[in-house]
Amino acid sequence: MNNLLVAQSGGPTAAINATLAGVLQGIQVTNQIDKVYGAKHGINGVISDELIDLSKVAKNLDALELLKNTPASALGSCRHKLSNWKDDDSEYKKIYEIFTKYHIKYFIYIGGNDSMDTVYKLNEYFKFNNYDIRVVGAPKTIDNDLNLTDHCPGFGSAAKYIATTIAEIKKDIDVYDLPAVTIVEIMGRNAGWLTAASALSRLNGAEGPDLIYLCEKEFSNERFIADVKEVMKKKKNVLVTLSEGIKYSDGSYVSDQNSSGEVDSFGHKYIAGAGKVLEYLVRKEIGCKVRSVEFNIMQRAASHVASLTDIKESCMLGEKALRCALDGESGMMAAIQRVSNNPYSVEYISVPVEQVANHEKKVPIEWISPSGNDVTEELITYMKPLIQGELQHRYENGIPKHISLF
Repeated sequence: MNNLLVAQSGGPTAAINATLAGVLQGIQVTNQIDKVYGAKHGINGVISDELIDLSKVAKNLDALELLKNTPASALGSCRHKLSNWKDDDSEYKKIYEIFTKYHIKYFIYIGGNDSMDTVYKLNEYFKFNNYDIRVVGAPKTIDNDLNLTDHCPGFGSAAKYIATTIAEIKKDIDVYDLPAVTIVEIMGRNAGWLTAASALSRLNGAEGPDLIYLCEKEFSNERFIADVKEVMKKKKNVLVTLSEGIKYSDGSYVSDQNSSGEVDSFGHKYIAGAGKVLEYLVRKEIGCKVRSVEFNIMQRAASHVASLTDIKESCMLGEKALRCALDGESGMMAAIQRVSNNPYSVEYISVPVEQVANHEKKVPIEWISPSGNDVTEELITYMKPLIQGELQHRYENGIPKHISLF
């Protein structure tokens, strides 16, 4: 038997299930797959033998359409770092045992940077042992920081949510005739793509943020206060957006003052709270009304304002990942190559996962204004096509209907 296993890993997005739907849709036009399974909670579900049969879902067109409109990871997720198999192959032996038990020949792992590390290690282990199992990655991350792909599934929808919400916040704060500063903290540890998306709130002629700070540029408290004071010479209400991962010249995070210092299984420090630190700073140095808002998980789960372009591309990448596996392209990741901006056009390609895993694609410095407090028109041109189009959601009892797979 030639069975396929698919799993999801890392932070949820509004588009990751569209990639899963793309894999399942692709199975319907091939006779090379006998049965398709899903692993609960990523690679952890493989190791613990928690697989579910997705064959019926794959044949249900209505369920697949609902899956595309459902946010977060329908199969569940995890953040688990596999050890180096040359040092300790116990988990790898367990994974191979499960693959043998369920006759798995193809494995598609949908996830971000750390997930591609899993794809790379598994492929190398299987290849070294001459196991005929093909492992392929399908990209996912709202952070848009994966190497060798023009952009990442999930980013367009998160960017659309950010642009929309920033435009609404701007309307809200402008109703008062009192000096005030509103600081919005947006996800992004080392890459400021999401924060840059706040500039898209200007597309319809609105002012958008007055100041934008990305984590690619060194941050200075003194320069920040000077920037805010300069804006306040012209207007009373100041709107600031910034990446959660902004750092000082010594490399420390602005949020370190509020951080627990704990790290996840991949060694990433938990960061959040830069906005709150700067809220206290503005209150101390300027003395006006100030508040900070943290865009946390809302920006990655807002399927009600998802980008149609993002969902369609995510689905196509799922199909591309499946095709890679069926064509024998193990150790590869499905990716997007932009052909043109106007009209917007892309191609779906495959790239070596070893060149993706443990790499980060940051916002080019030339796409950040020389002053370090805004973005350039080139960055707007890059992002604008990714937020186009709206989904037609199915509503029941006044709210969107979603699907559950287990």
